[in-house]
Amino acid sequence: MTPQILCTRDEGADPALPLPSYETPGAAGADVRANFPEAQRTSGLTLAPGARAIVPSGLRVEIPQGFEIQVRPRSGLAAKHGVTLVNTPGTIDSDYRGPLGILMINHGTEPFTVAHGDRIAQLVVAPVVQARFTAAETLTDTLRGAGGFGSTGRG
Repeated sequence: MTPQILCTRDEGADPALPLPSYETPGAAGADVRANFPEAQRTSGLTLAPGARAIVPSGLRVEIPQGFEIQVRPRSGLAAKHGVTLVNTPGTIDSDYRGPLGILMINHGTEPFTVAHGDRIAQLVVAPVVQARFTAAETLTDTLRGAGGFGSTGRG
């Protein structure tokens, strides 16, 4: 089953920009673009080194129940400019109907300008299973046990 994601545009969003799209047949993520209000379209948004900001996509989405959208960084922005997403992967729940903002951060050493229409993140649609959390007196033993961060070794 291919889920259908319904999209509407925020008031003031540029309708000329495409909806999220898969750039190649094998792409897992659909690229989403920066969609600034008209007054900001020429200047975009400049992120100083270490700065973070929510960049508008101009979209709201309706995700079928049983699915989520994961918001993930674009590897080219990270590799070339040190620009990535703060909360990654971010989750958009199926019952959220607000504006889709992309929380970006500049880990690079130079200011980075996000221009109107730039591809800024990827949206990955994924199935969701909700679990039932139950209090217990004990847990079963495993070979790993309570070994945490780095406990399985290096390499």
